[in-house]
Amino acid sequence: MVRVLSHEDIASVLDLEALLPVVADAFEKQRTGAVERPERPHYPIGTGLDLDAPSEPTGTGLCMPAYVHGADYAATKLVTVVEDNPERGLPTVTAQISLTNAETGQPVGYLAGNRITNARTGCIGGLAARELAAEGPIELAVIGAGTQARWQTRAIAAAVGVDRLESIRVYSPSDSRIDCAQELESELGVETTPVSSSRDAVEDASVVVTTTTSTEPVFPGEALAAGALVIAVGAYTPEMRELDETTIERAARVVADVPSEAAETGDLRGHDDLELCSLGDVLAGTHGRESADEIVVLESVGTAVLDAAAAEFVFDRAVDRERGTTTAL
Repeated sequence: MVRVLSHEDIASVLDLEALLPVVADAFEKQRTGAVERPERPHYPIGTGLDLDAPSEPTGTGLCMPAYVHGADYAATKLVTVVEDNPERGLPTVTAQISLTNAETGQPVGYLAGNRITNARTGCIGGLAARELAAEGPIELAVIGAGTQARWQTRAIAAAVGVDRLESIRVYSPSDSRIDCAQELESELGVETTPVSSSRDAVEDASVVVTTTTSTEPVFPGEALAAGALVIAVGAYTPEMRELDETTIERAARVVADVPSEAAETGDLRGHDDLELCSLGDVLAGTHGRESADEIVVLESVGTAVLDAAAAEFVFDRAVDRERGTTTAL
C-alpha cells in the first residue's frame, strides 16, 4: 500500500522548529559522506508545444534522487519550474516526492512536494542565520516577495528566535512586496516594511536574503553594511544570478550548501580561485564567522539529501497521526 499525502496533509504535520534539527542532521550526514546523492539533471520541457515558437520550452524539469544511510526510505523528487505559471494561478515551482522502502525497494509514499521543498529551503537560511549572523538584533532584508521569501523569513525567525528580529524590509519590483510585508508582520509580529528599492532594503541590514529567479544582480553590493550575512537561495544554474561582483569581492568567506554545484551558478561563475566552505562544516563548528565586521555569503542551490530527510520526517509523522490516503498501485 502507498500512502498519498496532499498539501493539506503535509501542512498538518510539518513545523519549522521540529524540522530545523532534521535538516541540520542531514547536512552532517552529507558532510561525512553518509549519503547517496546522484547528479541532479535538469532539462527543458514543453519544447514543441507552441506551434508559433516550436523551439521554445515552457519550463524546466529536474530529478533529484537521494538516500541517507540508515534511513528507512529512499527519496526521489520530481520538480518543474514554469515561469508563466503565476499568470495561470499556478505555482512557478511544483514538486512531488516518491518514497521507497530502503529494505524491500517497494513504494510506500507519494507526497506533494512544494511545502516540503519550501520548508527545507527555508531551514537552510534559518541555520545559516543562526550560525553566521553577527551577534545582536537582526535587521532583515528580503529581496523577492514570493513563497520562498516568506519561508526564509519564517525559518530565520524559528532558528534565531523571533524576539531577535528587530525589523524586516521587503523589496520586489512588483506590488507583491506589500502583501508579503503585511503577511509577515501579521504572522510574526515584527515590524515589516515594503520598500521601493533593493538599496533601501539592504542598507544597514545585518542579514540579507535573496529569493528570486533573476538572471541579473538584485542589489548593489556596495550598499551592504559591514558584518552583513547574505543568504542567496535563488540561483541554481549558470544563467541565474542574484549577486554582483562587488558582493563576492567584499565577502570575507563564501559558504555553500553544496560547494561543487554552487560554484557553477551565475553568482559564483568565473571565481575559480574562490575557496568555498560547506555549510555542513559550519554547522560542525568550523569555518564560521571570525569577526563582527566581516561580510559572509551563503550560496544555496539545494540538495536532495534535505528532501529525503524532510520527507521521511513528514511521512513518519503522517503515519503516526493517520494522515493521508492509502491505495494499492
